[in-house]
Order: sequence, then C-alpha cells, then structure tokens
Amino acid sequence: MSWTTYLLAILLGYALGSIPFGYVYGRLKGVDVRTIGSGRTGGTNVYRSLGLGFGLLTGLSDGAKGFVAVLLARWLFGDETAAALAGAFAVAGHNWPFTLGFKGGAGGGTAAGALIALNWLAAAISVPFFLLVLVVGRYASLATLSAGFGALITLTFFWAVEINGTPAGHVLFGVLICILIVWALRPNIARLAAGTERRIDFKHARGGEKGN
Repeated sequence: MSWTTYLLAILLGYALGSIPFGYVYGRLKGVDVRTIGSGRTGGTNVYRSLGLGFGLLTGLSDGAKGFVAVLLARWLFGDETAAALAGAFAVAGHNWPFTLGFKGGAGGGTAAGALIALNWLAAAISVPFFLLVLVVGRYASLATLSAGFGALITLTFFWAVEINGTPAGHVLFGVLICILIVWALRPNIARLAAGTERRIDFKHARGGEKGN
C-alpha cells in the first residue's frame, strides 16, 4: 500500500471520530456537557451530566465511530494496516475533534468500537476487562487505561503466536490507542497518583465529578 492510502485512512478515521455525539445529545437536552464535570464529551461525563440513558447512548455512538471507521477503511482499501490507522485516528478525532475546537473525550469507547471491528477476539478479552475494572474500582480513567494496555498486550500476543490471523498492523493500533489515551488522560493519571481522582457514583447520575 502507498503512503497516500494510509493518509486517506487516517483522514477518514479522524473525520468520523470528530463527530461529537456527546455534545450533540447534551444540546438536545439544553446542556453543554463541556461545562459540567470533567468537561469531556465522552460517555462517562455525559452520564454524570444527563443520566444513564444518555450516557449509554453516547458510549454506543462513540463506539460506532471507531467500528465504522475500521470497516469502511477495510472495505475501501482492503488493507489491515489502513483499517488499524483509521480506527486509531477515530480515537484521535474523538479526543481532539476539529468540530469542537479540538476538545473532546478520552477515547475509550471509540477505541473499543474500533477494536471490535478490527479483532473481535482481542475485543472479547479487553472490553469485559474494562467493565470489570470499572465496576470494581469505579475509576473510569483507570478502567480506560487498563483496557487500552490490555488490548495492546493481547494484540501483541496474538500477533506473536499467530492467533486469529492477527497482523502487525493490529499491534500498531494497540500502540497508537495507548499513546492517545494516556495523553488525553494525563490530568486523571496525576489525580490517580495523588489519590484525588473521583470515583463514579453509580447511584447518582449527576454528580459533576472530575473524570473521564
């Protein structure tokens, strides 16, 4: 594949990722989610701002961005590295969307959707791991970080031992999403290290907590 193919895949992924579903759903309810809680537009902050229903809807919509980006790139270019780049840059678009002045979410949901489309078996391990860490620890940021690195480890192992036909391009996806998620969650990582990161309150949807 030529570099122009990969560039087109990157642009495709970034454009899809830049659709700010959380912001749009908030506006439909007369709320700017960027002014509440963490100020992010992902499912966790929408949950805190608008409640469980809109939080789940945002998470699913954000996941769809990554899912569609991978499938569309795979269909257009017939190349797994291009598909991986489209999925990774959908995460970049979600985190830094040109549609909202480059201020978006943390990328966990979009990364999960992309991973499901890219390598369903790795997703079957990583996504439940995210849910487990989230429910037990109640730190959305920690769950997102754990799932990202878990996906990288899983994809690398699958590639090394040739499980599920995993190509090197999938490992590249794992590396990129870890970099993107860590960079987006730098404030959360600092709070986790300091012991001041707020947990998700599953009983009260609108807590205005700092988080993912």
